[in-house]
Amino acid sequence: MTQTPSWNPDPDSGVAIHWVEANGQTFEVAQAGDGNKLALCLHGFPELHYSWRFQIPMLVEKGYRVWAPNMRGYGGSSKPATVRDYALDHLCADVAALIDASGAKEFTLIAHDWGAIVAWAFAIQKIRPLKHLVIMNVPHPMVGRREIRHWRQLRRSWYIFFFQLPWLPEFLISRGNGKAIKDAFSNMAHDQSNFPDEALEVFAKAAMRPGSITAMINYYRALLRHRETVDVDNKILDTPTLMIWGEEDSALNIRCTEGTEKWVPNFELHRLPDVSHWVQQEAPRTVNAILQDWLV
Repeated sequence: MTQTPSWNPDPDSGVAIHWVEANGQTFEVAQAGDGNKLALCLHGFPELHYSWRFQIPMLVEKGYRVWAPNMRGYGGSSKPATVRDYALDHLCADVAALIDASGAKEFTLIAHDWGAIVAWAFAIQKIRPLKHLVIMNVPHPMVGRREIRHWRQLRRSWYIFFFQLPWLPEFLISRGNGKAIKDAFSNMAHDQSNFPDEALEVFAKAAMRPGSITAMINYYRALLRHRETVDVDNKILDTPTLMIWGEEDSALNIRCTEGTEKWVPNFELHRLPDVSHWVQQEAPRTVNAILQDWLV
């Protein structure tokens, strides 16, 4: 595999791109800081480790060693070929293997969108002990299961069913050199100031790598076709958990934040008005302030 980074951080940023072998895959990982406290930041669709560019320096200042991987299928990371390769059991195994590869002693997961789907499953199954769990704009799986039964959420989730089709989603997303990827950010963002053309180009170029778009869509295909690969039903999660939610999320309705305490007793919610699904990129100052206060 040609190891060409999908993000070239400023040399003065303290962020460097490394290639980490874990769970039989190669991961492109943005790394910064040092020490035994690992903050593992998991991005969503159609994002990258680049999505955490505003949080990495703050986390380093808080004393964390930060790893932000491109998840399997994204950027320069490995792109296994089948839909089954993107089921939650494999994605959780990736997280465990990255944690093990870090050699750290204490672990915090910070996750958004698809990364948060994986983080919920990982934490609920207690695959590795976590100090903290931070979730951004994805419901607890039991809350998500409740909400998808209602039209208020089902109508927003149309794309999940569209992504089950063969080849057509790939064809439409790849047109115009990834214009649909750029539009996903610019059309959904309530405040577009942190999504200039050069930032959108990073996401689009990464998505246009051979095999990337199919891999990214295969997450959704596996979600429906192989949804029984992990068991998260009615289990209590005792890890201290913070949820940060942009209220202007056009993909997930605000009731997806309600009822989480039933399964997560040690839970804190921050709802951010006038902020979209892309919460940590769109409102980094607010998100970072919340993280700084909550993380210890």
